[in-house]
Amino acid sequence: MDKSRQKQLTRWLKAQRFHAKRWRKLSVLLGTCSALTLLFQAYCLAELLQRALIDHQPLPHLYHWLALLLGCFALRAVLHYCREKVGVKAGEALRQAIRQIVLDRLEALGPVWVASRPVGSWTTLLHEQIEKMHDYYARYLPQMTLAAVIPLLILITLFPINWAAATILFLTAPLIPLFMAMVGMGAADANRRNFAALARLSGDFLDRLRGLDTLRLFNRRRAEEQAIAESSEQFRLRTMEVLRIAFLSSAVLEFFASVSIAIVAVYFGFSYLGVFHFGSYHNVVTLFTGFIALILAPEFFQPLRDLGSFYHAKAQAAGAADEIETFLTETETLLPSAQPHSLSCHHTAPLTIEARDWVITSVDGVQLVGPLSFHFKASQRIALVGPSGSGKSTLLNALLGFLPYHGSLLINGKELKTLSRDNWLKSVSWVGQHPRLFPCSIAENISPQAKLNKETLHKLLAQTGIDEFLERLPQGLATEVSEDSQNLSVGQAQRIAVARALAKQGDLLLLDEPTASLDRHHEQHVMQSLQQASHQQMTLLVTHQLDQLADWPTIIVMEAGKIIQMGDFTDLAAETGLFQRLLSHRSGEIE
Repeated sequence: MDKSRQKQLTRWLKAQRFHAKRWRKLSVLLGTCSALTLLFQAYCLAELLQRALIDHQPLPHLYHWLALLLGCFALRAVLHYCREKVGVKAGEALRQAIRQIVLDRLEALGPVWVASRPVGSWTTLLHEQIEKMHDYYARYLPQMTLAAVIPLLILITLFPINWAAATILFLTAPLIPLFMAMVGMGAADANRRNFAALARLSGDFLDRLRGLDTLRLFNRRRAEEQAIAESSEQFRLRTMEVLRIAFLSSAVLEFFASVSIAIVAVYFGFSYLGVFHFGSYHNVVTLFTGFIALILAPEFFQPLRDLGSFYHAKAQAAGAADEIETFLTETETLLPSAQPHSLSCHHTAPLTIEARDWVITSVDGVQLVGPLSFHFKASQRIALVGPSGSGKSTLLNALLGFLPYHGSLLINGKELKTLSRDNWLKSVSWVGQHPRLFPCSIAENISPQAKLNKETLHKLLAQTGIDEFLERLPQGLATEVSEDSQNLSVGQAQRIAVARALAKQGDLLLLDEPTASLDRHHEQHVMQSLQQASHQQMTLLVTHQLDQLADWPTIIVMEAGKIIQMGDFTDLAAETGLFQRLLSHRSGEIE
């Protein structure tokens, strides 16, 4: 990673800190209060030693100094605890904000774009890499401010007491951040390579885990084991490289801090021996002066030590931010452009869809479907059929706005690209082959805003066959859907998704193999409900069940991304072509 890229990532990381501005400022304030307490603590300790050892004051005269010293210890402990809690809050706020930015971007890009990368890489991006930013915002950024404020306060305290000691500290302090920065450049680059290796390892491991049966079938188990072992070894070596640089950074800091403190100690030692006669404003270096300077000298470098111990957090954050910033920058151009028009789900104009030389492409610009030309009228019922891979599901994804296209696709006379995607999707009801349910109750999954009255809801449950298994669930409609719908069968989840689509009552109903996960009995039951509902709005059905399309007025037959036939069931069944062959093949399977 070159220097310009490191600077760019550092600017990006700092630009995100406004998400936790309040917590960060509070952390700096608590650190400053702790530093002021430290100065008073050093003064109390030096004064106590001066009075006890030099002035030989009796013990009762020292009680109040002891009490103040103990109070400083207690107050610093409380302030340190509060600062740690506030730092955790700052890191948590930043992580949540950055994670939300990434999730919002993924939502805007759509499911098709998300599916173009391995699931493991998204897991690494959203969890591992964002988590690695915690210490940068919780500790490193506040410590950067304190590393300047606390030494300045100590210098302001020491200069009126002994200018020589203050000057020594002032001249040696810049050496530490200089060498730390030199080491840190290599650390950031090592962390970036480490995160890239982790993302590849996570993605490859998850993909191989999912394809375990296929690997066994083709006897590739040993080869894949070796590949994973090699990837793991590379990741281990990169991790050790990061740790080696982190230890080097700490060693550099400790060396220069120790040398500086030693010089201060030597100065006071020779001053007490009478060799040096400078530095004091009264020509005499008192025990009080020496003690307070030697007490504060390590504390002068302590903020820099803390910054050094947190410096690896900056390197980690820069390495983690590399992929996140790249992802956000590269996908900026893929976002839907500013939409001057909106399409309300309650617009008065009947919905019409018209395609003119419509070519659907992948996110990488590869042509998938087209060119297509058609015109769908309001409340029209269209069935889309064809062999697997002919482009049916791709067409639905493009209608939803999740795939780029060339040519023209007009929704009520307005180009789909110029419409607000959120408003457009409010007008669409959709049921896919593998629907996702939300982690809430079944009732909330069907009607999120509880728009349906009890009578309409129970009618919908009967239409979709949900009432058949509802009694077997522990809490009926109030049953919570678990993660990935594990407490429901695939068919039960599919029926709930169908009910959710019908309850929405959108202007366009998109059905992508809605009965793919149902048995024959429930398939007929649900298809009957969908056919009844299809008369209420424009409906586009993708299906392989050709025998159920007898009363669909428009059937479109696709092959290799093109429309090759269009008509009603009777005409297409009598016409020699792909539909007739598919119908004959389907009839032979049923027999």
